[in-house]
Parts: sequence; structure tokens; C-alpha cells
Amino acid sequence: MQQEHEHHRLLEIHSQHSEAERQSTLDNSSAFVGQADASDHLPAPATSKHTRRPQDRTTHPSLWNTKEFYFYYLVFAYCVPHMFKTAHEASSEDNPNYEKYKDLLSDGFFGYKVDNSDGQYANFRNHIPTLALVVGIYIPLSHLFRSYFVSNATALKNPQQPLYRTYYFLAFSSAYLYFMYGNSILKIGAIVSMNYMIAKAGGGAKWMPIATWVYNLAILFLNEAYDGYRFADLHESLAWLDQNKGMNSRWDVTFNITMLRLVSFNMDYYWTFNTHREIFMDDYDKAPQTDKDRVKKSAFAGDYCFTYYLAYALYAPLYIAGPIITFNDFISQLRFPKTFPIRVLTMWVGRLLFALLTMEFTNHYMYMVAISRRQAWDNDPILQICMIGLFNLVLIWLKLLIIWRFFRLWAMLDGIEAPENMIRCVINNYSALGFWRSWHRSFNLWIIRYIYIPLGGSHRAMYNILIVFTFVAVWHDIQLKLLAWGWLISLFIVPEIVAGRIFPKQKWGSWPYYRHLCALGAVGNILMMMIANLVGFCIGLDGVKHMLWDLFSSFQGWMTMLGCCGALFVAAQVQFEVREAEKRRGVFLNC
Repeated sequence: MQQEHEHHRLLEIHSQHSEAERQSTLDNSSAFVGQADASDHLPAPATSKHTRRPQDRTTHPSLWNTKEFYFYYLVFAYCVPHMFKTAHEASSEDNPNYEKYKDLLSDGFFGYKVDNSDGQYANFRNHIPTLALVVGIYIPLSHLFRSYFVSNATALKNPQQPLYRTYYFLAFSSAYLYFMYGNSILKIGAIVSMNYMIAKAGGGAKWMPIATWVYNLAILFLNEAYDGYRFADLHESLAWLDQNKGMNSRWDVTFNITMLRLVSFNMDYYWTFNTHREIFMDDYDKAPQTDKDRVKKSAFAGDYCFTYYLAYALYAPLYIAGPIITFNDFISQLRFPKTFPIRVLTMWVGRLLFALLTMEFTNHYMYMVAISRRQAWDNDPILQICMIGLFNLVLIWLKLLIIWRFFRLWAMLDGIEAPENMIRCVINNYSALGFWRSWHRSFNLWIIRYIYIPLGGSHRAMYNILIVFTFVAVWHDIQLKLLAWGWLISLFIVPEIVAGRIFPKQKWGSWPYYRHLCALGAVGNILMMMIANLVGFCIGLDGVKHMLWDLFSSFQGWMTMLGCCGALFVAAQVQFEVREAEKRRGVFLNC
């Protein structure tokens, strides 16, 4: 039975001058994953025109009950348990390399060791009780304040109706950030205030976006160069301020997320002066119909004030890690509040708890992070080396899923909905292009709105892809390995784009083996994505070189890779059918 493959192209964002054509830039899922045929992002007004390629929404008969897929089920039944067994054996105390990393392990539950050596996740995991206490204080106070000081009206449609909730946000955020960063809150306040001055001084002037970007990029580099600054460097009489660093002295690390909000405010404000159509008062009387509308529709002129700006930039639930929400969306959700049924909130609590338990089990069962930190795989079987690389990527995905989901849930309990950052498992991706739509999705939407479209969108796709991933690398951290990651991603995207043009579905889709040809391409994509992400976020360039040498320096290594490619081919076929099944249910995630 024939099954056709849905192609993806990076950031298929298109903007036209007409309102109807500006209605969407990319077919995305709604913030509630699985909602059918929904999207949540609209571009800012753009000046360049692009040709929009309609998303393929044709469906095909199910393949789940075919002989071909029965064979794939057998492959899965053998490979998946064997993968876990192999990873566990690489972590065994009987492995000669165990001595190289055992000092990184901690005492876990039930007498087992636990790998808590990932600094980012360990910091979150160790402070879960504190964070839970903060949420337990914040949410009741927020709802109490809302019940006493906010009108019972369902919406605040009139610009004369102040957003009193922002006062609570500011008060709590000030206390929260002082607890987190101590006197460094003064540094944060100074940087945030200067950005606001740029916005107000520039207004709709053409130099304002340039000044915004220069200022915020400069802050990224200066934060890194001066390690968050010291008050003593300004004047010796201020040295005493350096003594109170709060619970986390590295305020500059989490400030990267804040920088995105600063750019969002300035650009949203700038676009109020450069919109392509007049917004009538009747438009404000209507609640946004979609999440895209919340992003697209400018707020009242008075809403771009310092108080609301600070409440947005320092909003406690999303301050540390996001997900990222635009200023327009934030204000829209205050003027037209969302309501979340108890069953929806309960579902997200359950998902978070399940992810936490999965992470605990995995870190007790295998020690992939500790092994990769010490590159402790000398003389390990080739398949074990492969599993060390694979499970490192899975654990990176899982830790970020947990962190982002925790803070997103905190915001939802407060009535603010940010995009869900991870809408697919890391190993449920065959397209390099689709992968970046589903990984850190709120960041992807931010990039589309504030970088990709203003630079020309798909009209200058290859040029913009390089700029986008260079920025993403620098934004994460100013390191050579992350620049290498960004440029590798840009390079590895090229084969998929080229293949899509050589073998377009419109021309080749009727060929009986087209789906299998696409699966071969998917194998190459998966391998390249693994290499790039191992370079950027796991073991660096030298570690990947070491791993690849161990993999390809022997006949056994080549045979192992051949077997892995066969397994990836089967996985790609199943991923194709998963997406076809979603389309048959009316779900179009475009990734």
C-alpha cells in the first residue's frame, strides 16, 4: 500500500500586504498540544513579499495493520529493549570505565546511585521543594489579589481600565528576584530600564529596531565578558553590594531569556507606528479568536507604559526559563483573560509528574551524562558508544521538557498561557526542518516574528537560516562549540532543502517507492542532527571526533552503523505513519 511523505521546509513563513494573506505564517499546534487545526502565531507587518506554499493536508489509508508494519513492530520489539539494556551495561559497575566517573554519581533511592551530574538539571532538581513552596505562596496570593482588585468583568476592553494585576506581578517579582539574585536586581533593573528608554525615544523611527538589537546583543556579550559585573568595578564604595548575591549569583545566565522579552516589547511597540491597517475601536471590543490574534493585535497605546513593561519583562513564573511570550500576547491575556478547566490543569500536572518520574528512573538506571562528561567509553563495544550518544540527547530533551513544563504550568495556574516548548519527543523527528519547529517552540516562534520575517523570510531562506542559527548559538552561550553547532545545523539543513526540490511530492508522490526514498533521506537527517547536537550540547567537537573515530575505525563499527541505519529506517517509516494518523484526526503540527 502506498504511503506518501509530508515534506517540511524550515520556517515556511510568508507575509503579504493583504490582511487575508497575513493571517498565518506557519501551521503550528495550539499551546494545548493535539488541538486540531490550530495555530498560535502571526507575523508583524512585513514589507517583503513571499510566495506561500500551502501545507499538504491530504490523508492516506492507514498502514498500521499491513504486513510491512507487522515487520516493523518486530523490529521495535527487539531494538527498544536492547537499546536500554546496552545503555545500562555501559553504566554497569563491572564496566572498566566505571572508575572514571563514579565520583560524579550521588546516592539515590533504594540504595542505587543516581547520575545528578548535569549542572542545569541538578540545580532545578535540588530546588524543587523551594520552587514548589514559591508557587504555593504565589498562586493563592495572585488569585486573592485578583478577586479583590480586578473587575468581575470578563474583559478589560477600555483603555481607561487599568491592569491592576500588573501591580501584583511587579511586587512579587521584585521580592522573588531579590531572593534569587540579591543586589544584582539593581543591574537587571538598570539594563531593563535602558531598553525601555530606547523604545520610547525611538518610537516609530527606523533607527529604533537597530538600536534595540545593537543594545541587546551588546548586553549579551558584556554580561559574558564581565561575568555579570561587580559593583566594586563601578566604584570601590559600592563593593558592599557585591556581598549579597542571593540564592543564585549567576543572574546573567538566565538574563538571556529576559533579553528576548526586551526585544519583543520594543519591536511590538515599534510596529504600532508601522501597521498596514487602521485598527478601529470595534476591533478592541472583540476578544482574540486565536492565539495568533493575541500576538498580532497591538495593545492600546497606553499599555506600552513602564509599569506594564516591567510586569512583562520580570514576570516571575516565566522569568527564569520561559517559555517565551510576546508583549502583545501578555497584555491581551490580561485584558481578555483565559480560563483553564480543572481537567486541563490536572492533565498538565500529571504530565509533569510523569516526566519527573521518568527522569528519576533513567538517571538511576543509566549514567549517560557522567559517562559523557568524562568521555569514559574507552574499549566499550561500538553499540554502547552509540547508545551513550543517543541517550545523552534524550536526557537533554527530557530535562528541558521538565523545566519548561514546570514554569509553564506555574503561569497557567496564574491564568497566563505560554506556548508549549516541546511538542514532540526528540526521537520522534526525521526532519531537520520540522525538528526546530517542535524543539523550544516558543523560541522558534519568537525568531520567526522578530528575526526571520523582518530579514525577508523564505525569500532569502539560506541567508536567513545562517543568521538565525548563528544568533541562536550566540544567545545560548558565547562558545566555539555552540558556534560550530549553529553552523553545522545550517549546513545539515541544506541537503533536506535540496532533496525536497529534486524530489518534490507533486512530481514523485505517485511513485510506489517514494515513501521509502524519503525514509532513506530521514536516516541521513537523523544522523546529522545527532552529530550537531552532540557537538553543541553534549561532548563538544573533540568528543564527537573521538566517538566517530571509535565508531568507524573498525569493521565491527561499520557493521554496527549499518544495523543502526536499518533501525532508523524503520523508525522513520513509523514516524511518517504517526503524522499521517494525526492528519486523519485533523491534527496538523507541521513538524
